[in-house]
Amino acid sequence: MILINCPYCGERDQSEFSNGGEAHVARPENSENLSDKEWGEYVFYRANPKGIFYERWVHSHGCRKWFNAVRDTSTDEILKIYKLDEKTPELKDFSNTLKTPSGEPEVGSGFFTVKK
Repeated sequence: MILINCPYCGERDQSEFSNGGEAHVARPENSENLSDKEWGEYVFYRANPKGIFYERWVHSHGCRKWFNAVRDTSTDEILKIYKLDEKTPELKDFSNTLKTPSGEPEVGSGFFTVKK
């Protein structure tokens, strides 16, 4: 079970929340002039990194308010939660938890070291 600390309601179970995808995606200027391909890229293409990432979340079974989170996608650890109108934290302020050659955390990753 993952606990998420809603900035409006406090700590709640993950089942009360819905992920809204990548945060801080700006709508293109003059979107009426975009080609179908360019519009499709804006709507559907998102970064999907392994590691530290900005996300949007909504407390769908609670206050129904949106907020942003910094989450390590390799461990599911939520590193920081902040309201939409708050300053965006710098990713460099968070340490990367990737440890193995494949980029997986050592514990629970299925990564096993073979000794000769």
